[in-house]
Order: sequence, then structure tokens, then C-alpha cells
Amino acid sequence: MILLTVCGKWDMVEGKDKKGERKYEKILSFFLYCLIVLTLTGCGGSSGDDISTYTYSSELDIKNLDSSDTDDQCSFCAIHTVIDGLMKTDKKGNITYGIAKSEEVSEDGLVYTFKLRQDGKWSDGESVVADNFKYSWLRALNKETAAEYAYQLFYIKNAEKFYNGEASAEEVGIKVLDDYTLEVTLETPTSYFLQLCAFTTYVPLREDIVSANPEGWATKPETYISNGAFKLVKWDMKDQLVFEKNENYWDKDSVKLDTLTFKLVSDETTAYSELKAGNFDIVNSVPTNEIEPGIEEGLVHVNPKLGTYYFAINVGKQDTLNEDVKKALSNKLVRQALNLAIDRQEIIDNVGKAEQVPAYSFVPKGIIDENGNEFASKEYYDPSDMEGNKEKAKELLKEAGYENGQGIPTIELMYNSEGPHKDICQIIQQNWEKIGINVELTNQEWAVFSNSRQQGDYQIARHGWIGDYVDPMTFLDLWVTNGGNNDCGFSNAKYDELIAAAKVETDSAKRLEMLRQAEDILMDEMPVLPIYYYTTVMAWNDNVKGVNISTLGKISFKYAYKE
Repeated sequence: MILLTVCGKWDMVEGKDKKGERKYEKILSFFLYCLIVLTLTGCGGSSGDDISTYTYSSELDIKNLDSSDTDDQCSFCAIHTVIDGLMKTDKKGNITYGIAKSEEVSEDGLVYTFKLRQDGKWSDGESVVADNFKYSWLRALNKETAAEYAYQLFYIKNAEKFYNGEASAEEVGIKVLDDYTLEVTLETPTSYFLQLCAFTTYVPLREDIVSANPEGWATKPETYISNGAFKLVKWDMKDQLVFEKNENYWDKDSVKLDTLTFKLVSDETTAYSELKAGNFDIVNSVPTNEIEPGIEEGLVHVNPKLGTYYFAINVGKQDTLNEDVKKALSNKLVRQALNLAIDRQEIIDNVGKAEQVPAYSFVPKGIIDENGNEFASKEYYDPSDMEGNKEKAKELLKEAGYENGQGIPTIELMYNSEGPHKDICQIIQQNWEKIGINVELTNQEWAVFSNSRQQGDYQIARHGWIGDYVDPMTFLDLWVTNGGNNDCGFSNAKYDELIAAAKVETDSAKRLEMLRQAEDILMDEMPVLPIYYYTTVMAWNDNVKGVNISTLGKISFKYAYKE
């Protein structure tokens, strides 16, 4: 048997709460304790045991497999198990062709002409055609669909205008030249557009399938048609999803598994125990107290992940806040003090224990520019200088009119009950008490918690974000005014201006400088409190092979097998 546990927006996410945590952890940001078990039936392993099990750690149930109505890592994983976009992730985690077999890009970088493979089939045998992509993208851009990630399509010419009712569908830069040729015109050259074409919102959908059963097509095996390596054959809500190899898949000869099951497990401790007992083969989440001994045993593996665990401060969705709380949280000096008072290394040493890096910026390490330079090179504060940080925090509170914390009401720190978030919040509670700020901890189960954050029914809440693609923009365009994942309600005109300008700037150096200036504003205004940069912690047995996990947290089972 194979058992894999993967942390996932999310924070919706661990992300992206990728977004998640809604992707947070959306997250979703991205993630840890409501486990999903996948059972993989192989085509005959050398051991003679052709059953393998994959456990996916998530903080919420899969509500559906609609790529336009999904915001968490668990659902993302399931969708990409069954659907290929124009591009996808290869064995090494790099972007390669999916349904597209080639692309041509105009000299000005604005027009992409994709040639689709003619052997691409849906699971019912119908051909995958260019119109499937056009329909899916326009559907996501329809405000009635309420796609949280519609903004990822705004790179397409007039897509945002269409979303806002200012342009017609015919004016959007998506043209079907023939069944197997799709032309996409962008607003501005976008170096990471092919990465976007592998993102969930960009996958194709069948109009006939969706329109025939608009309310339930994405939750029933009999109506969920897919074009990927696997197809959905069974769905027991809150229990399991069962997938089988798609015999109509264009690359079916590369798929070694016959069956793949996502099965719900109560918690990560149970999953890890089952792994050690030999009943599971891979787990994507490991209990904190098991990480160090698991590494020594060779069961646990830690890899970098392009994401940030952080806390969101309600600065713009304050209708539910009392006036004293609203006044305190609206003062950026208070927010700066709260940030400096957090002992990030203590959190990592006592809770994380997975080689996380204390965050000194919101954009994490791991994004390298064309000159080989790390974008996250600026330390906005020194996480290691806690004595100096604590004294500076006290000075900021005094400057804000709250000397020794007097006058600041008790702050409510909210977290979701799944995972180790309580332990992290307890440390932060103790940290803030040292500068005179009293903290009350509250928790909610994932679904309620996620909604509370989105609606602004919180004061300060834990969050996380995993990148959708490898570029600073995937972290910084979160915070534009009225952004789909801007749960802080943060709004800054100069910030919006810089992000908008960076999206149309063709000079790479100038563009990156705009993004750095935007992060300068974000880290000065401090609507978010970065805690650490994520790592992926997984455990698997030696005979598990071919499961691919990228730095973006994407998991592929296409090449999975067991020796």
C-alpha cells in the first residue's frame, strides 16, 4: 500500500490557505489535519501487492470539482488528477504541454497561438476542442459564477472589462480559429503566462455537461466528465472519492495505476500511525512530534515550498468590530508593534519543527530573477533580534498613544481548530502579553472559519498563501483594493497603482522594482504579519515511486507506482 499526505489554499491553505487554504493554506492558505486518503491500485507491482493508498491532508471537505468554484488545495489536487489544461506539470515539476502540443508567441509577446493535440479526449470519448477552453474561461469571468480566481484570467485582453460588464464576450482576447487551434491575446506581455495555463482556473470544461445539470454536474460521477489521467467513478460525500484510469486519456500508457481513492481520515496522527503500521504508503502531513524521529528513520521528508504562513489583520472589513478595536487595528504603528513582538523562531522550534524559515517579508524565498538574484532579499525586520524587536514594539505603542499597551482592548486572535494553529496562537498570545496587549484565543471549524475571514467577521486571524506560479506577483496582487482573496480589506491607492503598472511593464528590471516598492508599502502598512515560509513535510515508504510534488505544492499521480 502507498500512503502520501500532502499539506495544502491554502491555507485554503496549510494557502495560495494556493490559495488553501482557500488557496490559503487558498490558501489556503494550505492544509494540515482533515486527511484525505487515496487508494491507488497499480497495474502489477514487483511486490505483488498492487494496492497503494494516498492520504491527502486538508482542512476542509471537497465541495465539488468545479474549477471555477474551487479555492482550496485539496480540491485543486483532485481536479488536476482528472483534468489536463493547456499546460501541466511534468515528472520533474516543470511546466510542459498538456492538451496543447505547441504554442507560437508573437514578437510583441501579446498573442499566443496554441495547437491542441488531436488525440485529446474526454472520458466519454468526445474530443477536447478549443471551444472547451473558451467556454470555461468566459464562464469563470462571468460574475454570476463567483469564481474567486477570476482575476487570474485578467491577463487576457479585455477579460477584466468583460468581468466588470464593460466589454462583450466577443471583445475578450480568446479566439477559436478551428477545433484544434486557440488564439489568446494578452493585455501585456506576461512572462509567466504558460505557468498560468497550468492553473486550475484555466482548465477546459464542456458546455453541454455543465448546462445539462448546472447545480450538480461537479459532484456526481455520472455527470463529471474529465480529460486527464483518471476519471471519477464514485463519490461518497465526506468519505471518499474513487478515480480510475481513464482509458481515453491521450497518454494512458504512462499511467501505471488502475485506481486512485481520496478517502477521508479523521486526523494526521491516525494517518501517520497507519503509515508506520504499513497500512498506508504516503502521508502529506506529519504530527509535529513525529517529524524529527521520522527524519532519522528515513520516513519523513522536508522540501521547500513557495508559500508564507501569516496572520491577517482586519483593516478594511470592520463592520463587526467595536470602536476601540477598530481604532487600535486601524493604527499602523500598533500593527507594526504586533509584528515585531512575535518570536518566529520560537514558533518554528516548538511547533513547526520542519525547517521553516522565519519570515522577514511577505514574498517568500525561492523566486529568482533572470540575473540569479533572490527577490526576497530585503529584510524588513530581523526575526532573530527579539530583544531589540520587543523594545522597538514598545516604542511604537507609546508613539501610537498606547504606552505599555494601555488603552488597547483585548484582541481576539482567531484560528481554525484543525492543525497546530492553536499552539502557534498561544505563543503569539504570550509574545503580545510581554508588550502589554491582552489576547483572547478563539477557534472555529474550517468551513465556518473560512467564511468568517472572507466576510470580515474577525479581528486578527491565521492565514497562509501558496504561490499559484513562480513570480512575486502571485503574492502581491492579493492585496489590491477589493481583490478576491484580500480578506484584510486592505486598500492603498499607491499600492494599486504599482501593481497595475507592474502588470503592463515589459522591462523586467523596472517591473521588479515596482513590485519591490509595492511590498515596501505592504510591509509598512502591515495588514499582514508574516510568520514563516512554508516547507512541504511528507512521509512515505521506500517502495513508493513517481508521485510528483512541486514547490507550489502541486501533486501529480500520473506517474505514480509502487515497486
